[in-house]
Amino acid sequence: MHKYPARREIDLSKFTGSEGPFETRYGLPETVSYCNKCVVSNQRPVGAVEFKHTKQSIKKTVQFDGENVCNACRYAEKKWSTFDWDAKEEELKDICARHRRTDGAFDCIVSGSGGKDSFFAAHILKYKYGMHPLTVTWAPHIYTDWGWKNFQRWIHAGFENILVHPNGLTHRLLTRLALENLLHPFQPFILGQKGISPKIAHKYKIPLIFYGEYEVDLSKKTHSKIQDASFYTNKNADDIVLAGLSIGELKENFGLTNNDVRPYLPIMEDEKNDFQCEVHYLGYYLRWHPQHNYYYAVEHGNFEAAPERTPGTYTKYNSIDDKLDDLHYYTTFMKFGIGRATYEAFAEIRCGDLTREEGVALVKKYDGEFPERFIDELFAYLSVPASQYPEAHARFEQPVMDRAYFDNLCDSFRSPHLWKWTGTGWELRHPIWKEGTGESVHAEGWRGNQYASYRKDVP
Repeated sequence: MHKYPARREIDLSKFTGSEGPFETRYGLPETVSYCNKCVVSNQRPVGAVEFKHTKQSIKKTVQFDGENVCNACRYAEKKWSTFDWDAKEEELKDICARHRRTDGAFDCIVSGSGGKDSFFAAHILKYKYGMHPLTVTWAPHIYTDWGWKNFQRWIHAGFENILVHPNGLTHRLLTRLALENLLHPFQPFILGQKGISPKIAHKYKIPLIFYGEYEVDLSKKTHSKIQDASFYTNKNADDIVLAGLSIGELKENFGLTNNDVRPYLPIMEDEKNDFQCEVHYLGYYLRWHPQHNYYYAVEHGNFEAAPERTPGTYTKYNSIDDKLDDLHYYTTFMKFGIGRATYEAFAEIRCGDLTREEGVALVKKYDGEFPERFIDELFAYLSVPASQYPEAHARFEQPVMDRAYFDNLCDSFRSPHLWKWTGTGWELRHPIWKEGTGESVHAEGWRGNQYASYRKDVP
């Protein structure tokens, strides 16, 4: 096997000039377009099965209609105006009634970290709908102080919890390899997070799992209230890919064992033993509103926002438990031109918490901001020292991660149709603030989300 080079050569000629066509990577649309209602672009990938994600994967991306409006915004129009939420809640009550146990056993699983959304889901299922949830958590790469405190508050609001920590050395190595091969350092966490609750459900014969936000809210095109089992089951291990490598490659070249990779694998079909489990989205039945969930978690569990703004965005209460989150969203900006402010702004625009003009201004101000605050700790986490990785260490010309290495790696994943090299630096070819909104968009006058103090109509 080749060694990962200390520096990747980049043909800057592919990134110069203004007249296309330019090379497109990852199967992304050649023409960059933005939703007319929110700030999402048609470059946003959706619906990936992570254990089949390779370097050659062709991305499915968010879809726009004839009026250039994304499917999530069309769903939001119905969500806030025409849906019969009383009828949807009755569906939820029926599901709960069919599964509710009276013998002291758990009757559902709520997957989450103890953040605002999983706190809301577990709390309302237990205290409003009379369920007996077991909460299940796949541990973050590196807990933030406030994330750990919120996790403890969740448990002490009245919940049993299974916290799964994978082998720390394996997790670090897979994170480094996912960065090297896919520019996707969060992939090992996603693999564990999506797979652990179905495995716990299978082990303890709990046939009902609840996730929070409905997939259509996240721009995925689906009409099902139940998650497709292809996201957490597979026929066999031969076609499974972790961090861009086959299991055989991980074992042969990096010294990993079957025990090391087992936590990241989906349930194999021959392991199911006829046990059937349903994975439902609570946001299908209740009108999901992240800001409402934040205030709910504050009121019922003393949820604590981060003491500082999250790098790359304007908030400090979304997905704040893992220090590696900062790098995750920075790499999505490099690869797809979509940073953390975009992800948070399009969700808040759809809920009516921001105007599109505010969202555009915030994207311009914060998207792509380099995450300095934990960077030394993160680079140490991503390093592969010989003392800890005697076999894997030899596969890297530069096992120690630093800023120059990281920047070069990010540059090697840029797509020429998205990025332009100016001679002194990089800039997006088609930023949203230049797509019919004018150059005078600024966020300096933004005064925070105009949120009617803890809206009682949601859900």
